[in-house]
Amino acid sequence: MLRAILFDFNGVIADDETAHVECFCRALHEFGLALSKAEYYGTYLGMDERTCTGLLLAARDGTSDAALVGRIQERKAELFRRHPGAQRPELFPGVIEFVQAARLLCRIAIASGGRREQIDRALRGTAIEQAVELIVSADDCPVGKPDPAVYLLTLRRLNDAGLPLLRADECLVIEDSKAGIRAARAAGMRVLALATTYPVGELGEADLVIASLAGVDPEELLRRIH
Repeated sequence: MLRAILFDFNGVIADDETAHVECFCRALHEFGLALSKAEYYGTYLGMDERTCTGLLLAARDGTSDAALVGRIQERKAELFRRHPGAQRPELFPGVIEFVQAARLLCRIAIASGGRREQIDRALRGTAIEQAVELIVSADDCPVGKPDPAVYLLTLRRLNDAGLPLLRADECLVIEDSKAGIRAARAAGMRVLALATTYPVGELGEADLVIASLAGVDPEELLRRIH
């Protein structure tokens, strides 16, 4: 029986991937690192920026300088704060209604490779802000997807907050990226993939793939995946 839903954020709740990619690529360029949008979507989407930046530096320099990674992250965050799409990102159609209905059935959390300030800004004043029990972000977890750490940490914190204890196989993860699907799988959780970023045919590692959450009944969805 599925008793908790863990949402990725960017590409699942907030339709802000384009703004993130633009700011990230610009920040990398300023530090002499080249990354095209096609390369990002093909290889790095779903990873947190720290992991992605470290991999790019290692490919260029043979090593990853943690201080330089931090400076690039801060520059990207600065650019994103000023981006028009970051002030109030659009939420995907149907996601508010889905979360409101799902909270009556199970526990709700967000487990994201994004930064907490960006998640909080996007959700401020929305019904989702009140419905979500827990948010775990890149600020909480030093290892990004496809490592399962963020999902395992979210499970641990949910269990710290209340009884009865949840098992990994009682958690449904909602993801849009291949790295995120692999992270959830490695954590021992079920996975629903949304084809908001990748085509359906590239998300086959998930238990179920759908176009979006618009018009989806959470109770029926949980029955289908269980």
